[in-house]
Formats: sequence, C-alpha cells, structure tokens
Amino acid sequence: MDALEAVTAYARTLTSPNQRPKDAATLVIIDRAGATPKVLLGKRHHAHAFMPGKFVFPGGRVDPQDGTMPVAKPLNPQVEMRLMREISRPSRTRAQAIALTAIRETFEETGLLIGSPIKDSPRTPPGPWSEFASHGYYPDLSMLHLVARAITPPRYLRRFDARFFTVDSKEIVHRVDGVVHRDAELVELKWLTIDEALRLDLPDITSIILQEIQSRIFAGFRPELQVPFFRMRRSRFVSDLL
Repeated sequence: MDALEAVTAYARTLTSPNQRPKDAATLVIIDRAGATPKVLLGKRHHAHAFMPGKFVFPGGRVDPQDGTMPVAKPLNPQVEMRLMREISRPSRTRAQAIALTAIRETFEETGLLIGSPIKDSPRTPPGPWSEFASHGYYPDLSMLHLVARAITPPRYLRRFDARFFTVDSKEIVHRVDGVVHRDAELVELKWLTIDEALRLDLPDITSIILQEIQSRIFAGFRPELQVPFFRMRRSRFVSDLL
C-alpha cells in the first residue's frame, strides 16, 4: 500500500464532525551544498495532541498578522498565480499571507530567518513579525518555490489547506539560538537526505511531499513544473495539478 492509499484507507475510518480546512503553509529548506541534497526536519514534542513525536517540516496555519507584514521582495508571479487557483476569493494579499506563514512558522519553530536586509523601517505587526524584523531583515518571498498543496481529508479532528514551499538553505540569513529544545514545539532538528528522512516516523503527507521534492530535484526545480494538489474526491485521496 503506497502513501496515497494509506491516507485514503485511514480517512474512511474517521467520524469527527466535518469542518472547513484552515489555510496553512509549510517550508522545506533544502541544502544542496553537498553531493546529495538534504532537507531539514524537526521532531515534534511527544506531549503534542497533534502528531506527537513525528518528524515534520516547520509550518502552521495562517495568522491575521501574516496579511499585513511588509516584505523585502514579492512572490514569483508563477508561484503567486498557482496560490490563487482553486480557492474562494483569490487575492494577491491572501497568496502573500500564505507564503509569509511558511517563513514565520519556520522562524518561530527553528529560529531560522529567510529574508533580506531592510533599508528602511516599515511598520510591522506585533508578535513574531516584530521580533523577526528586529534582527534587521524582512521576509523575502522571491526565492520560495511552491511544490505541493494538500487538504486534510474530511472528518479529521484538525483540517488544513496546506501549501508546501521549498527554499535553498543559502537563503538563511540569520539564526536565533535556543529556539529548539526539549520543552519546545520542536525538540530536535535534523538535516537528512531524502532517503534517510523517509525512514523516520513521518506523517503520510510528509512522505508524499518528500517524494515529490526528490522528483523536482532531479528535474532541476524548473519554474514551469506543475504543482500537485492532493485532496479527497469521491472517497479517494487524489492528485490534481495546479
């Protein structure tokens, strides 16, 4: 049974009340400095109600502040266009907020900043974005690649409409120490080859995304590559294209 079949089989057993999925975003950082590319994964705290002890990419749901954060550089137009497909009330502001979520969640969970130096001081929303900007950088969306989208099947306790982005590790401009520790959301970070990562305790969708990233690495991450959209249709987990 492959990962898509496993998700489909599991979804048939769920009985939670259905709910609208929340916009969310995840960032996969890829280190291509060596002969074999590596990706960054974090181990979730064992006490979390959601995916305890699993290895995941940093990410989370969109916050209202993500829609008001200034950026150093905007999204690539092709990425922006794909983010606005197959959604209600599409807008550039919503597309940008989704991409910003991936950068903010990565900063909050790992202490890693993806951005460019600021030459002025535009107003930033309070909270994590204010702390992000205090290090002298604003988020840079221009280097983000959209590689997949996935909606959690119906009847799950938590449902997300998640967009998966990648960025090269050379775009890390600053690191804040002490963010990852035994009492944090992520208790451990690991740089691993994709083959090594696939042997970890992963959510099914993480395994699917890793395989997609591996295919895109072989294809050279060309911007014209289509983006798979994983979702339930007629009681089966299917892959459409954006």
